Amino acid sequence: MLVDWDAPITMDDGVELRADVFLPDDGVAHPVIMSHGPYAKGLAFQEGFAPMWRTLADEHPDAVAGSSNRYQNWETADPEKWVPDGYVVIRVDSRGAGRSPGYLDIFSPRETRDYYECIEWAGAQPWSNGRVGLLGISYYAVNQWQVAALRPPHLAAICPWEGGTDFYRELTHHGGILHTFLQQWYPAQVAPVQHGVGGSPWHRITGVPVTGPGVLSDEERAKNAADPVGAVHDHALLDAYYRERTADLSRITVPVLTAVNWAHHLHTRGGFEGYERAGSDRKWLEVHGLQHWVEFYTEYGVGLQKRFFGHFLQGRDTGWDDQPPVLLNIRRADGGFEQRPEGEWPLARTRWTAFHLDVDRLALAPAAAPRERSAGFDALGEGLTFWTEPLTDELELTGPAAASLRVASSTTDADLFLTLRVQDPGGREVTFVSAMDPHGAVGLGWLRASLRKLDRARSEPYRPWHTFDERQPLTPGEPVDLHVEIWPTSVVVPAGYRLGVSVQGRDFELPGKGPWPSASGVAMRGNGTFLHTDAEDRGSDVYAGRTTLISGGRHPSFLLLPVVPDKDGG
Repeated sequence: MLVDWDAPITMDDGVELRADVFLPDDGVAHPVIMSHGPYAKGLAFQEGFAPMWRTLADEHPDAVAGSSNRYQNWETADPEKWVPDGYVVIRVDSRGAGRSPGYLDIFSPRETRDYYECIEWAGAQPWSNGRVGLLGISYYAVNQWQVAALRPPHLAAICPWEGGTDFYRELTHHGGILHTFLQQWYPAQVAPVQHGVGGSPWHRITGVPVTGPGVLSDEERAKNAADPVGAVHDHALLDAYYRERTADLSRITVPVLTAVNWAHHLHTRGGFEGYERAGSDRKWLEVHGLQHWVEFYTEYGVGLQKRFFGHFLQGRDTGWDDQPPVLLNIRRADGGFEQRPEGEWPLARTRWTAFHLDVDRLALAPAAAPRERSAGFDALGEGLTFWTEPLTDELELTGPAAASLRVASSTTDADLFLTLRVQDPGGREVTFVSAMDPHGAVGLGWLRASLRKLDRARSEPYRPWHTFDERQPLTPGEPVDLHVEIWPTSVVVPAGYRLGVSVQGRDFELPGKGPWPSASGVAMRGNGTFLHTDAEDRGSDVYAGRTTLISGGRHPSFLLLPVVPDKDGG
C-alpha cells in the first residue's frame, strides 16, 4: 500500500484542503472510497475515542481482526481492509478542521461544496477509474446525503451509515424541542481538532500534529469558526439556517445503501427518510441494532459494504443483484435479532392498530372509552403511564408510529415526551442496547404543543409532518389536538409481556436507582445523552405547568402502532 499524506486539494476560492490517500501499489486505476469531515484524519481511533475502541475490540473481535489497525480513524473505513481489494481510500479534513485551513462551519453549504470538489478531484486523478463512492458513519454519513444532492459527476454510489438527513428535525430538535447533543458534542469532538489548535495529539505514523501545521491564537481560531451552539439558540424555528443544511433528497440519483440503527436519536429517523425520499431508483435499506459504530466495522457490516461497492464501483458480480430492497434485523425482547428480507418500507402488510389511552384505568385498550375522561400531571413530574393487559399472543411492532392526543395546559405551552416501553411477566422493565445507551427504551416521540402545525400534504397517519415554522400558543385550560411523531422502531413482544407508553412533560428516566452509565457528564437512563434540558429553551415556567390529557367519547387519544403479522398473514 502506498500512502500520500496531506495531499493538497485546491478549492474554487484557493483554500487547500488536506487529504490522506491510501492506494494499491500496482500502477492501476482503481475506484475511490472517500470520507470528508471535521474529526481530524490523523487522530487515531484508539487515542481519540479510546472507550469506543475498547468496546469494539473486546466485544466484537472480528471487527479488528485482519488488520494491523495502524490506520484506524473514528467512523471511517480502514484502508487495510479496502486497499487490498482494489480501492483507493481517501480521508479529507474538512475546511478549518485537522490539517485543513479555513473557516470551520459544520454542515454548511460551503463545506458541502468543498466535498463536491474533493469528489471531482479524486475522480480525475491518474490512479482513479473515475468512480467515487462515499462511506462513513454519523457526520461522514450526514454529509453524503448533502453532497449527493449536488450531483457531482464522478460520484458513483453512497453508503451513509447511521446518518441523519434533517438538520432541524433530527440533529438539533426533537418535535421542536431543542436537545443538548450539539452543545455536548461540538466542544468535545470538533473544537479540540479545529485547525491551529495547540497541544493536539501527534500523528502516530508521520509524527506531525493532527491539527497543524502551525498554531493559531485563541482570537484567530475564534475568527476562523462559526458558533453552531449559539446559532441554534438564535434560530428556534425551522428557517433558512436549517434548510440550507438539509439535503434535498429527491435530487439524489446515484445508488444508495442506507444503513440505520433502530435506536439512534440523531440518525434513525433520517436513515429511513433517506431511503423513502431519495430520488434514486437504485436504493437499499439495512437496519440493525447494537451500539452506534459497531456494525460498521464488523464482518457483517464490512461484507455488506463491499458487496455494494464491488457491484457499483468495480462492476463485479458480488451477488448484489439478489440483495433485497430492505434487510431488517428485527429486535427481540431477549436482546437478540432475527434477520429478515423485505420488499419495501414501511412494510406493506402492516396492520396500523390503534391502542387507546384509557385515563380511568391507565390502560392501553383496543377501543376508546365511551365517555370523555381526563387526567392531569405536573409537566416536570412522573407523568402518566398506560399498559396493556399481558399479551395473549406474541406481538411484533416494526415501523414508524404516531400518537393522536388531546391535551390542555395550565400555561401557554406544553412539551410532550412519549416513551414506548415493555415489561416482562414479573413487572421488570425490558431494555435494549441502543446506539448510545446500554439500556434504551423501545421507542420515543416528542412534540412542543405550540409547534403542532402540520404540513397536511406531507403527513401520513403513521408519520405526521410538522412545519416548525410558526408558534401557535395555547390558551390556558383550552384543549388542542396534537399529532406526535414516534420514530421508527422494532420489537417482538412475547406473550405474557405488557406493552406500555409513558406520557410526560420531560425526559423519560428508567425506574430504579441504577447505577447508571454516564457519558459527557450525563447519566444515561433510557435516552442516552439526548436530553432536552437546555435552560434557554425549556427554562421558562411555561414548561413547568400542569398538563391535562383527555381521552374517550368524541375525543379519543390513542397510539397508532405498526403491528406486523408474519408473511403468511398470522
